[in-house]
Amino acid sequence: MVDRQRKSTEGNSADRRLSSGRRKPGAIFPTAAGKLSLPDNYASVLEELKRRIQTERLRIMLSANAGMILLYWDIGKGILAQQDQQGWGAKIIDRLSADLKDAFPEMGGFSPRNLKYMRKFAESWPDRAIVQRTVAQIPWRSNLALLDKLQDVQTRLWYAEETIENGWSRDILVMQIESSLHLRQGKAISNFELALPPTDSDMASQVFKDPYLFDFLGTADLSREREVEQALMDHVQRFLLEMGAGFAFVGRQVLLEVGDRDFRPDLLFYHLKLRCYVVVELKAVPFDPAFTGTLNLYLSAVDDLLGHEDDKPTIGLLLCKSKDRMVVEYALGGYNRPMGVAEWETSLTQSLPEEFRSSLPTIEQIEAELGGAE
Repeated sequence: MVDRQRKSTEGNSADRRLSSGRRKPGAIFPTAAGKLSLPDNYASVLEELKRRIQTERLRIMLSANAGMILLYWDIGKGILAQQDQQGWGAKIIDRLSADLKDAFPEMGGFSPRNLKYMRKFAESWPDRAIVQRTVAQIPWRSNLALLDKLQDVQTRLWYAEETIENGWSRDILVMQIESSLHLRQGKAISNFELALPPTDSDMASQVFKDPYLFDFLGTADLSREREVEQALMDHVQRFLLEMGAGFAFVGRQVLLEVGDRDFRPDLLFYHLKLRCYVVVELKAVPFDPAFTGTLNLYLSAVDDLLGHEDDKPTIGLLLCKSKDRMVVEYALGGYNRPMGVAEWETSLTQSLPEEFRSSLPTIEQIEAELGGAE
């Protein structure tokens, strides 16, 4: 009994010594952050420091990437010069690869294959200023995709700029190239020039494309609009990617009460750059001028019932299986609310002009590409 009391007393004494701040020599017991008396502005200072660190970390990463890309360009330029002057061949590049690996064992990227890509990179982008301003801002793997899949310099530059603006990964970039986005962007028929101020009109025109490619619809019955809608919702990430940057999905069949009747537009988005709602009506049939009347009603209702005073006028987009351009232009001419009309396809080759179809990858090419990736 006495021993237990003595141990208990000793234990309490040890607790008191620890709580009073006396510690064993060499031991550090940090005080819990929640028990500190923090200054009133501590939280705001912490958030500002975190924001600064994140910004600088990103800047450093981008700067490091740009430096590496420019280094690769310089190496490729040097190899090109030696080929022209000294007739360097593949065996010399193999030897160069081995020597660079020995000299810089901590660095990667000096394989013979990559050195040949550096040579092709410098050859494809002869202007170093363009490299520094544009392609040095995207990862090396994305640059390789541009080199492998595109021959035309201006088209390659267009995709590089879109990659920077939209933050595409290499896989997304490849998908956009294979869907020939540059041939579809800004091609929707619209009345934007009449219905919107010039600045908004130009931006809206570039946001919408024609045709839209829904090759991810799976087993949906393409003649049934509701099944197509549901399939789009099942693949909403791919759907938003095809719609383009800036679209935020609001809802499907959103209720609009007008008078004694209820109306439900197929799909409702909000575009963050245009600062407006976008109503998308999906039709599994060719364009009919009557569609524009219903769409006009939806635009008016969304503006009145959902729109904020700071929002710009709601834009409507009709997606149809086919259209007659002249009929569409006449149909849109009588409305002062912004509307566009485009087609949607599950295979891009159905809607592209014949001269563009040959630029798309064949099944054999796609299989070869996948085999190479493996």
